[in-house]
Amino acid sequence: MPLVTLTVRKPKSVEFKSTVLDAVHGALVSAGVPATDKFQRVIELDAADFRFDPGYPDVQGARDNDFALIEILWSVGRSVKVKKKMLEELMSGLARAGLKPENVMVAFKETTWENWSFAGGRLIHT
Repeated sequence: MPLVTLTVRKPKSVEFKSTVLDAVHGALVSAGVPATDKFQRVIELDAADFRFDPGYPDVQGARDNDFALIEILWSVGRSVKVKKKMLEELMSGLARAGLKPENVMVAFKETTWENWSFAGGRLIHT
C-alpha cells in the first residue's frame, strides 16, 4: 500500500495536482501496485516554507515554482529495477502531460509490513 505525498508551492490548480497524482498512480500500477490501492495527499506550502535549490544536483534546466516533491511510502521488497521502471513511467507520464520531469524529485521510503494498519487498528500482516 503506497502512501503518496505530493509537496508543492502554492498556489497550484486542481488540474496540476491531479495531473501529477494521476501520473504517480499510473506509474505505481505499472510497477505492480493494484489499481485500487490509491492513497494520496497534497501539501501546498508558501515559498518561504518550501525551499529548494534550482539546480542541485546537476539538474538540466533550473527548477521553478512548479517543482514537485513526491514521497512514496511503501513496503520493503521492491528491487531497484522495479523502482527504475516506475520512475521511467512516471517521467514519461508527466512529460506527456506537459510537465518538466526535471522539476520532479521522488523519494522512496520503505517500511516493513508489520508497520501498516489499514483500518480498525488491525495489523493484518503480522
